[in-house]
Amino acid sequence: MTAQTSTTRLTVAQALVRFLAAQYTERDGVRQRLIGATWGIFGHGNVAGLGQALVEYGADMPFHQGRNEQSMVHAAVGYARQSNRLSTHAVTTSIGPGATNLVTGAALATVNHIPVLLLPGDIFATRVADPVLQQLEVPYAGDVSVNDTLRPVSRYFDRVTRPEALIPAALQAMRVLTDPVETGAVTLALPQDVQAEAYDWPDEFFAERTWAVRRPGADPAELAEAVRAIRAARRPLIVAGGGVHHSRAEEALAEFAEATGIPVASTQAGKGSLRHDHPQDVGGVGHTGTATADELARTADLVIGVGTRYTDFTTASHTLFAGDGVRFLNLNIAPYDGHKLAGLPLVADARSALGELTAALGMHGHRVADAYVTEYSEDKERWEQRVDACYEADEPDVRPTQPQVLGALDALVDESDVIINAAGSLPGDLHKLWRARSRDQYHLEYGYSCMGYEIPAAIGVKLAAPERNVWALVGDGTYLMMPTEIVTAVQEGIAIKILLVQNHGYASIGGLSESVGGERFGTAYRYTSDDGTFTGAPLPVDLAANVASLGMRVLRAKTVRELREALAEARRADTPTCVYVETETADTVSGPPPAQAWWDVPVAETATRPSAVKARELYERHVSTRRRHL
Repeated sequence: MTAQTSTTRLTVAQALVRFLAAQYTERDGVRQRLIGATWGIFGHGNVAGLGQALVEYGADMPFHQGRNEQSMVHAAVGYARQSNRLSTHAVTTSIGPGATNLVTGAALATVNHIPVLLLPGDIFATRVADPVLQQLEVPYAGDVSVNDTLRPVSRYFDRVTRPEALIPAALQAMRVLTDPVETGAVTLALPQDVQAEAYDWPDEFFAERTWAVRRPGADPAELAEAVRAIRAARRPLIVAGGGVHHSRAEEALAEFAEATGIPVASTQAGKGSLRHDHPQDVGGVGHTGTATADELARTADLVIGVGTRYTDFTTASHTLFAGDGVRFLNLNIAPYDGHKLAGLPLVADARSALGELTAALGMHGHRVADAYVTEYSEDKERWEQRVDACYEADEPDVRPTQPQVLGALDALVDESDVIINAAGSLPGDLHKLWRARSRDQYHLEYGYSCMGYEIPAAIGVKLAAPERNVWALVGDGTYLMMPTEIVTAVQEGIAIKILLVQNHGYASIGGLSESVGGERFGTAYRYTSDDGTFTGAPLPVDLAANVASLGMRVLRAKTVRELREALAEARRADTPTCVYVETETADTVSGPPPAQAWWDVPVAETATRPSAVKARELYERHVSTRRRHL
């Protein structure tokens, strides 16, 4: 006979909350909770299930009240990224638009390999009330609901149609959340009747469980080949991606770069892998990169990618790495990324493999030529002078340019501040100009470049690091997409700082539109003219008043001098505070440096308008420089 298993009778939702509260991760001997809190907006699809369970076990599971389902996911992502992907939040919604509002946030999490647990309600599993409110009826499939929109953007998806099915589903969900290769959005769709159904659960299900986050080392054969490739290179360049941060490999990267003298360029996700003043740091690479890094990329004979996906912004749409015979060495924990660009794969954890490379190359005393170090060091110094010129404001009593706004913030912050951005013209300026002072100061979400990410993500980061000053940098277009979580910050006293830059429209896409022959159509926030275009006077929108109406303190700045004072006051504040500033929109000598590398946005092949014809001619010249690395 088998020993009788002790059980506890709970609803499915109660069992899930108790289970989540007992899950932990461990890496490098550090143990922490996997699900730190749950965000929720309640409707008929989850209020009696998960809503009741969160009340029942409120002492075990902290709760945050959201205002928009997408922004709740963004907050969870911000928290998870700041927590090095070792801890995250869960998000629960009802069954209809609340569930479909999760899709954008889920896509962002999965694209960026950031863990987040989604718990949308679902239609009745028993189908006794069919169709229920908000149900999408699919004539050809009775088992489809709107939650199926989450399948392609989730790394794991399951619909829990019976109580006992929760056990394997929950365990698989935790496995994926803690897998450094597979992690992303994980969805457990929970039918509203099943959530409230009781079951006798084995008590072992609620025991504390620790998920080890592994650090696989390099395969010896791949490591040996990597060492040979590095030793043979004369102009190697490291491209540091977000995987450096996820692995906490910054110190290992610095040791490798210092030992070999190889310069380090960074993607948007990888910026801050080295401090801006590290001798081997050469700044951002790609379409929004520095002149120093991009020129090194054009002439490199070996590109060493560390934790990068090689997006089109990084490769300048495959026109940047143009050296004769250039090869790629890809250190990545994901085999899929390790084999990109026909590169030599080094499939391993970034920190582990960088240490192995440093040791192996040290045995040979390998270091690049002094002339190469002198070359990129002098180029970097010249670029820093250009940054200084962009930041400088000779007339403090005039309206600032956007680079001068960044310069004012740059002069104020220290390594404890975190800067968050995702979309608009700010990512390009930040990638070129920002001087990252710590490994996690520069928080750019550019894998999905999602407008509206910044404010909720700032809340998530602040929850993960309450001792830090956390800045959400947003333009007016991004702000109007998703300001609602300001209410949450005010409600819970989460002292984020918002720097709201008003330039009356989609400035970034307006500039792109002009460059591809679109003549900035539909990108300005202006009244319509007689011809139906948006070219009238600027709209009388007062975003600062809108921020204040949501309960946040607002400091208005009209000049460079007032901006400096407002930023300093906001940084000292212990309550949620916004600094609002209007910027000059015209191109001036104080504007940011132009793009140092191309980006492929196809231009109309036939057109009659001169702007489009000219843009197509330039496009064809750039396309002719594209190459395939085979």
